[in-house]
Amino acid sequence: MQETTRETTCCIVGGGPAGVMLGLLLARAGVDVTVLEKHADFFRDFRGDTIHSSTLDLIDGLGLRARFLRIPQTSITTLDIVVGGTRLTLVDFRTLRGPNRRIALMPQWDFLDLLAQEARTLPNFKLLMETTATGLLHDAPGAAVTGVLAQGPGGPLRINATLTVAADGRDSLARKAAGLQPEGLGVPIDVLWFRLPTPPSPPPDTLGYLRNGTLLITIPRTDYYQMGMLIPKGGFEAIRAQGLAAFRRQVRTSAPFLSQAVESLHDWEDVKLLSVQLDRLRQWSAPGLLCIGDAAHAMSPVFGVGVNYAVQDAVAAARLLAPPLLAGRAVDQAMRQFQGRREWPVRLMQPLQQQVHKAISGAASANHGEMAPWQARLATLGSKAARPVVARLVGRGFLPERLPGPAAAKSSPVS
Repeated sequence: MQETTRETTCCIVGGGPAGVMLGLLLARAGVDVTVLEKHADFFRDFRGDTIHSSTLDLIDGLGLRARFLRIPQTSITTLDIVVGGTRLTLVDFRTLRGPNRRIALMPQWDFLDLLAQEARTLPNFKLLMETTATGLLHDAPGAAVTGVLAQGPGGPLRINATLTVAADGRDSLARKAAGLQPEGLGVPIDVLWFRLPTPPSPPPDTLGYLRNGTLLITIPRTDYYQMGMLIPKGGFEAIRAQGLAAFRRQVRTSAPFLSQAVESLHDWEDVKLLSVQLDRLRQWSAPGLLCIGDAAHAMSPVFGVGVNYAVQDAVAAARLLAPPLLAGRAVDQAMRQFQGRREWPVRLMQPLQQQVHKAISGAASANHGEMAPWQARLATLGSKAARPVVARLVGRGFLPERLPGPAAAKSSPVS
């Protein structure tokens, strides 16, 4: 097929939360934007589905509250963990200031559809589905990036762009093509994801259950639990070798109320491995290219902040990049300012995630899962004292971003 050429000011590779949010905000500011998404739709399972308070604030500012609330979702105001038989409230979002004091649990494809529908109302926004980036364009070897080579439903594409943004995740092709290599921080755990039906009389919403060295994550959905079992890094094959019956027994031991629900697991195809990564780039940009979201810093599932940090990246990038792009000026300084602003919240959060990894690994190796009465009382007091601080760090992060002026709209809070 003959190659088609397109012209745009900003080409964003990747239609995840970072890419679509950035495309929407740049287009609202007047920048011509093209977003490439390799899949035919946004429907992918086992993606980050937590919409934290910081992102709910942005939904308010975008004027999308009413449409957001029409999407099926569940809402949690605390994050509890049951250690043996002792329930601890680790995070209480009701202690937050401001209107949005909860986490919304919503399939990520619904969230992306909402943003994409809004963006498509803008004449300078183009979302190309089933379009895969295959390489970067340069005027000469070693010169600045000048766009993207891609393959779409109609054949090969050549997309010339003033700025290219890599928002294509932790295995970013655009980042790799630019020669940018992330530094791994080391992760001792992986996660097994699966679904279980909600039992007839479920307990209060609970983040997880720790017993006999197994931490089981239980995320409530509208009619099922999104489950996660934390396992040692690379340990999935050993678990499979023990058989599905042993796996179901491990789930029942950790969370007895799921004893009947776990029988719905009939095959290992129902259990998916998430290989946990934690890394970040030393340099988030190259001439003509900027990395955001997981392409710049892969976060672990701990606290569920990955989606929200990616969205915060998009907001900061839009605010800093729109003025020079609209004026036809170079964006190198804006890209450096972006990294300087967004790098330090990542550098603060990732070590906290590492500490949680170590604590989980330590509990598993020591076969923890029961607490003496005095330990339970001490842990309860400690968790109560820390709740406001932890709620702030988890719900809004170290540096919640504000929408660029033209993008913001007055709205009632998302409740």
